[in-house]
Amino acid sequence: MCATDPAPLASDGAPDVLHGPPPVVAGSPVEVSEGVFVIPDHRVELVPNVGIVLGEKAALVIDTGIGPHNGALVLEQARRLAGGRRRLYLTLTHFHPEHGFGAQAFKGAATIVYNRGQRAELRRKGASYLDMFKGLSPAVAAELEGVELVDPDLVYEGEAEIDLGGRTVLLREVGPAHTRSDQIVLVDGRVLFAGDLLETRIFPIAPYFPPHDTDVDGEGWIGVLDELAALAPQTVVPGHGEVTDASLIHDVRDYLAYVRDEVLRLRERGATADKTAATIAQNALTRWPSWERPEWIGLAARAFYDTSAPA
Repeated sequence: MCATDPAPLASDGAPDVLHGPPPVVAGSPVEVSEGVFVIPDHRVELVPNVGIVLGEKAALVIDTGIGPHNGALVLEQARRLAGGRRRLYLTLTHFHPEHGFGAQAFKGAATIVYNRGQRAELRRKGASYLDMFKGLSPAVAAELEGVELVDPDLVYEGEAEIDLGGRTVLLREVGPAHTRSDQIVLVDGRVLFAGDLLETRIFPIAPYFPPHDTDVDGEGWIGVLDELAALAPQTVVPGHGEVTDASLIHDVRDYLAYVRDEVLRLRERGATADKTAATIAQNALTRWPSWERPEWIGLAARAFYDTSAPA
């Protein structure tokens, strides 16, 4: 591992998966809009919402779940929906293991499409994230057994369109935000797959682990959400949590703006980073009492604190 790569992380800020169910993609795809299906995460930690979009000539899979077993399960569901006559594509919302470390199941079975930043981030951080996630629990380690990091067949910069036949899918780079290379997927201008830019009733995941990984960009994230709100999608598929509508974009933006503004206010009053993070974590739980995974609040606060500090 080179000095610029993120080292495997301790438990600080990591999700508690020791006592939860194994991170396995389960259940049948649900049609959330015409020709657009989601295998729901069922609010299981480290399971993403997986998308399958059907056109007349091709189908697109969005995210794979964690590890080759999950990737194979998703591929099986995609083949069942697509039938034998449709070509398969795979893309990822971002490089994180629970979203893309099942891609090897699709190698040779689908055309794999990443943006250039995703490929670079996977190459730079993939091995260390694999080690980190294996340390979260035996169940996670079991799902990651035999993982191979997979390069794409096609790479784009900026944005790209995939014509599935009667259905057009737009892939667009929007990072840095949650990661340096976040990607949104917009189906026919009406269904938005946002990856971990959005979660339903979950505090946004801010992977801020200095000095190893500090690529999360809170201010950029807010700007991306403004762009997503302007798209006015009818249906929004978050990285985790229930499928919903565009109100989720505003909810998450409000939270991030609250954290940013509170960081500025508290830091100007002389609060340390620790005190600022603790205060915001306590108050955010009061403001958003139904949201889960509060371990991410303090990390978001620290990211804003460090990046907004005077030079």
